[in-house]
Amino acid sequence: MDRRNFIKGAAVSSVGGFPLAAMAKTDQSSALKLKGNIRHSVARWCYGDIPLEELLPAIKDMGLDAIDLIFPEDWPILQKYGIHCTMVKGAAISHAEGFNNPAYHKQLIKNYKEMILKMADVGYTNVICYSGNRRGMNDYVGLENCVRGLSEIMPLAEEKGVVLHMELFNQINHPDYMGDNSIWGVELCRRLGSESFKLLYDIYHMQIQEGDIIRTIQNYHPYFGHYHTGGVPGRHEIDDSQELYYPAIMKAILATGYEGYVAQEFLPARDPLTSLKEAVMICDV
Repeated sequence: MDRRNFIKGAAVSSVGGFPLAAMAKTDQSSALKLKGNIRHSVARWCYGDIPLEELLPAIKDMGLDAIDLIFPEDWPILQKYGIHCTMVKGAAISHAEGFNNPAYHKQLIKNYKEMILKMADVGYTNVICYSGNRRGMNDYVGLENCVRGLSEIMPLAEEKGVVLHMELFNQINHPDYMGDNSIWGVELCRRLGSESFKLLYDIYHMQIQEGDIIRTIQNYHPYFGHYHTGGVPGRHEIDDSQELYYPAIMKAILATGYEGYVAQEFLPARDPLTSLKEAVMICDV
């Protein structure tokens, strides 16, 4: 695929530069004092060793009111603690078996329509989906296949106020995954032409795959409905042990007028909850 010519005339929004600022530090002895500009969430799978009944009170004490990537069977626990699910999981078949392959369309359409109805009953609005692997398929063919499959779901999603988010992955962690760059994903959004379909822009994945994070956010933010963090390399803490400067990235996101959630999706290499507090404060611009 020639990415330079794949999309022509995409709107570009201009955002001014931001001065460098010192990394925010967390007072571990008290609750976090959040500014309220960024809406913070956290990916459940990164804290899989902590039972959900322990994790939810802990993140609530930090001032977080949301968690990502939760299956329906755990929704009652979230409701018990007053925690919102910012990204529903459980309708996809797998990362590799996605909408780019018509062989999976019947099952995927069924899964997502059922999930949308469940979500509408409890007030959740975001659900994750995947492109699937190439397996020798041309990217343009895969794009058209995705349009056909997803178009069957959009009317119900629009009616119920639910948004499908296709996550972008890198080729190191997810070899052969088709949705591996912003340009392909943005074109899919444009062809579907529905506010019920967006991209989940994973900053970790896209730094590895294509870089130029802030300019990409500035250029294509109307197509990004959700953000994930992660330190590069290694997907660990987002502090000064890695190459991204998250305060500047968060300011760029805010400058677009984004009002959704940013979910911490890194694998803690130190004490998990301490690292999570630090990450939230780093992103709390």
